[in-house]
Amino acid sequence: MSNSSEMNRGAGANLCRHLNDAAKHSPGQLAVAVQQASGSIFSAKTLSYQEITFAELESRSDKLAHALNEYGIKRGMKAVLMVTPCIDFFTLTFALFKAGIIPILVDPGMGVKNLKQCFIESQPDAFIGIPKAHLARRLFSWGKDSVKHLVTVGGCGLWGGVSLNRLMEDAASTSSVSPYQMAWLDEDEMAAILFTSGSTGTPKGVVYSHKMFEAQITALKHDYGIASGERDLATFPLFSLFGPALGMASIVPEMDASKPITANPGYLFAAIEKYQCSNMFVNPALIERLGQAGVTQTKTHQLSSIKRVISAGAPATIASIKHFSQMLNDGVEVLNSYGATESLPLSKMGSKALFATTQVTDAGGGICVGSPIEGVDIAIIDIDEAPIAQWHDSLSLKPGEIGEIVVKGPMVSRSYYRRDSATEQAKIIDGSAIRHRMGDLGYLDEAGELWMCGRKAHRVDTSQSVKGEPSRYFSIPCERIFNTHPQVKRSALVAVKVADQTVPLLCIELEKSLGCSMGASLFAELNEIAERHVQTKGIKRFLIHPDFPVDIRHNAKIFREKLAVWAQKNHKE
Repeated sequence: MSNSSEMNRGAGANLCRHLNDAAKHSPGQLAVAVQQASGSIFSAKTLSYQEITFAELESRSDKLAHALNEYGIKRGMKAVLMVTPCIDFFTLTFALFKAGIIPILVDPGMGVKNLKQCFIESQPDAFIGIPKAHLARRLFSWGKDSVKHLVTVGGCGLWGGVSLNRLMEDAASTSSVSPYQMAWLDEDEMAAILFTSGSTGTPKGVVYSHKMFEAQITALKHDYGIASGERDLATFPLFSLFGPALGMASIVPEMDASKPITANPGYLFAAIEKYQCSNMFVNPALIERLGQAGVTQTKTHQLSSIKRVISAGAPATIASIKHFSQMLNDGVEVLNSYGATESLPLSKMGSKALFATTQVTDAGGGICVGSPIEGVDIAIIDIDEAPIAQWHDSLSLKPGEIGEIVVKGPMVSRSYYRRDSATEQAKIIDGSAIRHRMGDLGYLDEAGELWMCGRKAHRVDTSQSVKGEPSRYFSIPCERIFNTHPQVKRSALVAVKVADQTVPLLCIELEKSLGCSMGASLFAELNEIAERHVQTKGIKRFLIHPDFPVDIRHNAKIFREKLAVWAQKNHKE
């Protein structure tokens, strides 16, 4: 850290201190490389790379922080940031953090209606985006009542406001090129607002503090063993920011981060090879996509430089992890992480240990997501929709009992932005700390490992209890049992009304090579499976769906709410 920053620091926190430190100790070392594919649709694309060192990123973000202040965007203001991963994205984000300006990060894949709601709730003072984002802002009136400052990235200022290039030129022509005196925030002060995807409801703005960011950096260093000097294939924008903060280069491939299933595997392999990446952060959709492309009948692509693979966002299937792992060196594992926007990471489990749990999972025991990382406390409480104001240890269930997962740790968010009812519903005060109700169901085993049993909203509570049958069904245990059938690609448990009674129904998606008609033999086999397991006994209704609706980012989170509506219309009483 520079002496000027240290002298003006006082008490407080700022993620950018790590960038400052890297610029001081490793100024010429690569901080970010962004892959770009160019060429016509009729010829092979040419790959090129934009690079920036730690010293250059520190200097450029300092200049931009000065420029933003001169333009009128000051500490405490909120700025929507809708910029695709590029050098400017990194420069802007670190400039905003340095200046104490609060970036609002939204997932463009959440849909126009949800995006507009995000802007209504967050009331941004500034809108910083690429031309396409500004076009959408105008068409859909995003932030029209609050936005006073406009910045266009990768284009001119015709959209109103000023272009990023003009801001930087103006900063370079003034005396404001000295190191920026970064803002030091109270550790729980709002540093950013991250909107959840809204895959199970309306998106909510999660309030992030620098304390949370620091806890995530600490976890990546200590629990995942990431060291300065590594190079990371960064496929998720938020995680890519941690690279420079860890002294690790972020290598950003040419891909749509909101739709990783559409990524070109060749581009990612090329980036890994060129920069000899040691780390990869990939979601389940990419694990499956890369595994299919890299492992064929004739050859297997080797990712010989990779030392660590981190997967998060949704549970990856064991089959896809095994397929993908054929490209890795012996001893290199896929580290599956559990968490959410409100609290990540919470637990982790290596792929070898995960493979050993296959029989338990296939028998309806849930998905093991491993042990809590250092500093994280995980408890299980009764399934209840009512808010809980204060934590007391008597709320905890015993090992093996399924309930809602509740977590405490330094990376756990304290509130949602301007959503008091959602905060009340999800947060429990525990002394000076906050526990977060994950909305997920699961249990802790005798060894303290956490097993996932699905979303709380996806359980099915029946209207009447029949002797020998459960009155409550959990999505993951039930679905994994039926997924063992060779003709079933995936399944989804939903509730339907039959004669005013709530009963469970299982939607089935068959393997693509099979027809969509349910023969009597398949129906009988599914019924036999249901009767053989206590978790599924009583499930007697099955419907074939041609193609499950899933989220575009993970290609794994099934929209069961949509399936439930479809099932209610199509089932026979």
